[in-house]
Amino acid sequence: MTVSTTLRPLADTSPAAIMAGFVAMLVGYTSSLVLMFQAGQNAGLSTEQISSWIWALSIGMAITTIALSLRFRAPIVIAWSTPGAALLMTSLPHVPYSEAIGAFMLCAVLMALCGLTGSFERLMRKVPAALAAALLAGILFRIGIEICSATEQQPLLVIAMFLTYLLTKRKSPRYAVLATLAVGVMIAAALGLLHFEHFHLQLAVPVWTAPSFSLAAAISISIPLFIVAMASQNMPGIAILRTNGYQTPASPLISVTGIASLVLAPFGSHGINLAAISAAICTGPEAHEAPQKRYTAAVWCGLFYGIAGTFGATLAALFAALPKELVLSIAALALLGSIMNGLSSAMSDLKQREAALITFLVTASGMTLLGIGSAFWGLIAGLITQVILNWKKAA
Repeated sequence: MTVSTTLRPLADTSPAAIMAGFVAMLVGYTSSLVLMFQAGQNAGLSTEQISSWIWALSIGMAITTIALSLRFRAPIVIAWSTPGAALLMTSLPHVPYSEAIGAFMLCAVLMALCGLTGSFERLMRKVPAALAAALLAGILFRIGIEICSATEQQPLLVIAMFLTYLLTKRKSPRYAVLATLAVGVMIAAALGLLHFEHFHLQLAVPVWTAPSFSLAAAISISIPLFIVAMASQNMPGIAILRTNGYQTPASPLISVTGIASLVLAPFGSHGINLAAISAAICTGPEAHEAPQKRYTAAVWCGLFYGIAGTFGATLAALFAALPKELVLSIAALALLGSIMNGLSSAMSDLKQREAALITFLVTASGMTLLGIGSAFWGLIAGLITQVILNWKKAA
């Protein structure tokens, strides 16, 4: 994909890009923020330590998202690992917090080395394009289908949002998500579904924790966290970029996020990685009609990250004020274009079609095996299928 040699983020931006950045931030935080609070509480962390944890992740995500997007002129969204947060819910309470910090640092070093040595880039080059597209579609399908269960819970809200999306898409596609969110908030308010009574502004204050290191923490936290981040975040994240036409080199992205994770680990950050689901919102056609200008959506996402992280102590209350059905619906509708593009690319090559279908099905299933999510296993299943079905037969 060719890009302009002149960097003009303000001139290149649009209301659709701003909206895409906001929705990407919203989806990123609502996906696992509660998991992180629960993990911190299970481990006996103070409110200040949990707030610092959110602050460190948010500031790291903000700086790297903005810097990398401007550097490569591509919508590169950075996020924390939702599977990683789920992993910490069970592993964090069993080690001292200082050892957990040391484990976070070790995981970050492994990530940085993987990028600096170019091993991740070489691995991604071996993944067929159809399988990468199917991987993307499978990841996003699980989010898209949530609008159906949301309709069961709040039919009036979701159906009104869906109709708003369709009518606006017919007349003015770039404003469809913005109009849908506005209508959703108004209807939620009318139905009494917005609850801001517990919301108040409070600045987050970074809390330094000196790291210590142990073999137990390395085995129970560092290595699983590294595997989960690479399999469930970085591989799908690169696949999303490549599927949408952005041939951004993978190694610098992995290196930068690894180094940023290392710097922020003493403040509680368990690591930042390439985003998957939220990235698709900024890379798809809804973010900007011109692909070379979609980087501005990621820049806005980074700015919203920074604002949200500054008030990290109140994020849970803010997102708790919004009905879950509204968030699920706006995310699903914003991802429709990316799901369609992924499925179209996955099925375009006849020789890779069946392997792509297997990749899609396993990824969309949401299965977890050996503590690793379905994105990794979907890719493995697709590669095995591709090798067996297309192996050259002996003469």
